[in-house]
Amino acid sequence: MIPQFLSDIKANAYLIKLKSDDLVITADTLVVIGEKVLGKPHSHDEAVSMLMELSGKTHKVITGVTIATHTQRTSFTSETEVTFAPITEEEARYYVENYNPIDKAGSYGIQEWIGAVAVEKIDGSFYNVMGLPVHRLYRELRNF
Repeated sequence: MIPQFLSDIKANAYLIKLKSDDLVITADTLVVIGEKVLGKPHSHDEAVSMLMELSGKTHKVITGVTIATHTQRTSFTSETEVTFAPITEEEARYYVENYNPIDKAGSYGIQEWIGAVAVEKIDGSFYNVMGLPVHRLYRELRNF
């Protein structure tokens, strides 16, 4: 999966800086609707367009996580389904202008205003939608 591949590449970038007893955790998150991958938008207009594409539909949020030391490595993915209620273009523009989600996959942060007004249902980890599946990470760290 793309997010796991990207989290692995991020871990590689940090390994040269790690001391022998250091551990690095890297992650990458994507939003997928149908067969289309939504990464981070490049502009406010693209962010509005992404939100309108999510409006009234269910999409997947997939996060890849890598845990690495110089001698050990493990990676995993976590997937959550999120259903958006229908939103208007005016609501999408309000959110983009006031919360500037340019750094967020799919153009939204579930913990922000849009999560309260547009997220109708989630099936899976809330924290995964935020970008780090904390419960799963904890279990993986215990086994690491």
